[in-house]
Amino acid sequence: MAIDLAPVMDAEALSAFFAEAFPHGAQDVHAAERFTIAPGFVRIAFDPDEAGLRPGGIVSGPTQMGLADRAAYAVILAHIGPVAMAMTSNLNYSFLRAVAFRRVHADAVLLKLGRRLATVDVRLWQDDPGNVVGQATVTYAIPG
Repeated sequence: MAIDLAPVMDAEALSAFFAEAFPHGAQDVHAAERFTIAPGFVRIAFDPDEAGLRPGGIVSGPTQMGLADRAAYAVILAHIGPVAMAMTSNLNYSFLRAVAFRRVHADAVLLKLGRRLATVDVRLWQDDPGNVVGQATVTYAIPG
C-alpha cells in the first residue's frame, strides 16, 4: 500500500529534471509520456536497447537494476521535489523471470518517506502488471 501523499512534481517536471540531471542517460525514460504519477506511486515505461541485452536476447541484470533504481528515485522526487543529491543507500533485487527484449514497466511504491531516508518497493513487469519479472526494495538517503 502506497503512502497517501500528494506528488509535488508532475510527469513533465520529472521528465525535465531527469533530462537535465542525466543528459547522457536513457533518453527514452526522460520523456514525460513515460511516467505515470499518483499519490505514493510512479510507473515508468522503458524500452530497452541492444546495449542492455545479455546473451540469449534477454534484458541484462544491470539494466533491470538500473530501471528499478531510477523508478525508486523518480517516486521519491515526485513527492519531495527535485533533490538531485538524494542517493541510493541500499538496493536489493530479486530476478523472478527472464525479461524479454520489449517494453518493461517499473511500478514504484513509497513504503516510507522520512526526512532522511525513503524506502520504496519496485516491481518490474511485462505485458500485464501480474507478470512480475523482478522486484526490488530500494532505500534512498535524502540530504538534510
